[in-house]
Amino acid sequence: MTSGSARGHTEDVHWFGAPEYWLSRLVLQRGLAALYLVAFVGAALQFRALIGARGMLPVPAHLARVPWRRAPTLFRLHYSDRFFAGCAWTGAAVAAALLAGADGLVPLWGAMLLWLVPWGLYLSIVNVGQTWYGFGWESLLLEVGFLAVFLGNDEVAPPVLVLFLLRWVLFRVEFGAGLIKLRGDRCWRNLTCLYFHHETQPMPGPLSWFFHRLPRPLHRAEAAANHVTQLAVPFLLFTPQPVASAAAALMIVTQAWLILSGNFAWLNWLTVVLAVGALDLTALHAPPALPAAPLWYEALTLGLTALVAALSVRPARNLLSRRQAMNRSYDSLHLVNTYGAFGTIGRVRQEIVIEGTADPAPGPASQWRAYEFKGKPGDPRRPPRQFAPYHLRLDWMMWFAALSPAYARPWFDGLVERLLAGDRDTLRLLRRCPFPDAPPVHVRARVYRYRYTTWRELRATGAWWERTYVREFRAPTRLR
Repeated sequence: MTSGSARGHTEDVHWFGAPEYWLSRLVLQRGLAALYLVAFVGAALQFRALIGARGMLPVPAHLARVPWRRAPTLFRLHYSDRFFAGCAWTGAAVAAALLAGADGLVPLWGAMLLWLVPWGLYLSIVNVGQTWYGFGWESLLLEVGFLAVFLGNDEVAPPVLVLFLLRWVLFRVEFGAGLIKLRGDRCWRNLTCLYFHHETQPMPGPLSWFFHRLPRPLHRAEAAANHVTQLAVPFLLFTPQPVASAAAALMIVTQAWLILSGNFAWLNWLTVVLAVGALDLTALHAPPALPAAPLWYEALTLGLTALVAALSVRPARNLLSRRQAMNRSYDSLHLVNTYGAFGTIGRVRQEIVIEGTADPAPGPASQWRAYEFKGKPGDPRRPPRQFAPYHLRLDWMMWFAALSPAYARPWFDGLVERLLAGDRDTLRLLRRCPFPDAPPVHVRARVYRYRYTTWRELRATGAWWERTYVREFRAPTRLR
């Protein structure tokens, strides 16, 4: 390195770059690439039944009624199921290449373009995903993915401004979730929400039953620790090291606890990835000597910072509002969003059980056989499984439908029709179809109350759940 380049490197470190975060950037980028890969594979495997040309909420019909400005997407140019699959698998391939370090094998501008590809492709998918893609972690992946375009590669030190913007995202994720709880259900304020949450959460994991059976004083300690981590600790992200690293480490521990206690797609995993970006890992690996950043790259980073600052006004106001909204995007590119989860905790778990019968005239003696889903509770003797960070979209929406039929109104009839028709794409979303040879003549849906069994009941019966019939959700239906 010449003396001139060395001088440029020193100046760059002072005002633009932070080489001490070289390893943190590397881990963050690889973690983000892995989650992109999960998201694209999930989209490729699930889209046909959900939003395909003959899906429950078809993309072409959605594009016909939604203006371009509200939903910019590649599929405005052309839509077919084959084209959608090609986009999803292309995104998965690029994500896999980034996970393998392809961004380090090309020039800085090439790395930026490489990171722009999965962001653009996933934005195109989310903007036609409708109900199935209405989750906060979709916007979170897009927001972090857009900032990652400007993180650079080994040709430059990690930009201080981009690292700050990533911490701003992490702050909103944690602080927004903390505020929505404090302003929401009273059980968060009296520290009793976790008496119920592990049992009533959307998709329990393999350890959720055991978390639910922890002593109640520990549940209260969990709730109190959650308030501290989400309402106080996020401010420490903007303090000098090592305090910022300690704050990020505490968030990682909290998110790991949530990962163990339930299935929340990639929300907690991506939050961990974000927190890694705030860690000073120089003790693990000394940063290499990095050249000064090009002037065009500095200009783009300054422009990005100004854009995010302008777009942050409404999300910041939302944080301060008594009518705080959670998981909302204020722009169609999902660049700066609001986040939050579980402002209200259910006390009772209800599940929709879908059943079919081959009887052409159902009566009291008819044999009804249940469809089993991959993630959501069904057979009481089947223990919950681990699926996160993979997102089972139909299973999640079935949980919402059990809360209120309004959540199911746009798509549930389509689901029933496809089960009656024996649609292969729909059946692939399920764990077990009880009609392997021919579809049923009638399908019905019933609501059951589910509760975890006790230790004694589990040992005696082998059942993880006990369920009680509540009401009919959909009367027996047949194809016309």
